[in-house]
Amino acid sequence: MAQRMAGKRVALAGPRKADEMALLVAKMGGEPVQRPAQGTVFLDDIELRNAVVSWVKRPPDWNIFTTGMGLDALFDMAEDMGVAEQIMELLQSSNIAARGYKTVNGLKKRGFTPAVRDEDGSLTGLMQAFAPYDLKGKEVLLQLHGDPTPRLVKWLDEQGAVTRQVLPYKHIPPEEANLQALLADIVNRNVDAVTFTSGPQIRFLCQYAREQKQMEDVLEAFRHDVIAVSVGKVTAQSILEEGIERIVFPVEERMGAMMVELGRYFEHSASVHGYGLEVVN
Repeated sequence: MAQRMAGKRVALAGPRKADEMALLVAKMGGEPVQRPAQGTVFLDDIELRNAVVSWVKRPPDWNIFTTGMGLDALFDMAEDMGVAEQIMELLQSSNIAARGYKTVNGLKKRGFTPAVRDEDGSLTGLMQAFAPYDLKGKEVLLQLHGDPTPRLVKWLDEQGAVTRQVLPYKHIPPEEANLQALLADIVNRNVDAVTFTSGPQIRFLCQYAREQKQMEDVLEAFRHDVIAVSVGKVTAQSILEEGIERIVFPVEERMGAMMVELGRYFEHSASVHGYGLEVVN
């Protein structure tokens, strides 16, 4: 594998598949630094049960699914509660929207094709796809993963929709020592890049930086010396919302593709003065 990361230190903020990502960095000549900025993720059983009960008692006009994992969790719970058939019936008579190919595939295997879906895996793309539809006064069930999306909820409010949010999973904050180490690496320019694989990771980091009165130092580091790397456009949007604009991310939302794109960034940065950074709109 080309040594595109030779001499570079890369902080890995995502705990999932961290060893695999570290191996990829090493194979490309870089030095991986594991700095998990996200704690465990657990299934919120009570939240799910309440959501399924509400789903059956008050079928919405629109069902918006944003992650394949969250979609599976809802269906698994409905099966466990003995109401899966009712959920299937209500979905057949209501509108479905989906973000991301994993979500679309999860619906497809259950026999459903969403009326609205994004073109690029982003929430912005999903909102744009709603253009032909009037949501005023419509009941909307919005399935998220484990992190709120205030931008999407605000947009739905502006359209006049009545939104019920479902967060099947909950994210536990990481250990403070991990955030402290990552913050120090960024502010002191001890790393050349930080990879993020979910929105909560950047949120936990920036929340901690604000508590330590170092958020401006973080932004300054990301402006000039440290590159923010995202697994895809959705996480990139979360990074952008924190005020970080220099973001590298792949077209295909996969961890391996993220590392390949980072390698390309380092290679181009070494040979030319600029690189076509993608910034989320």
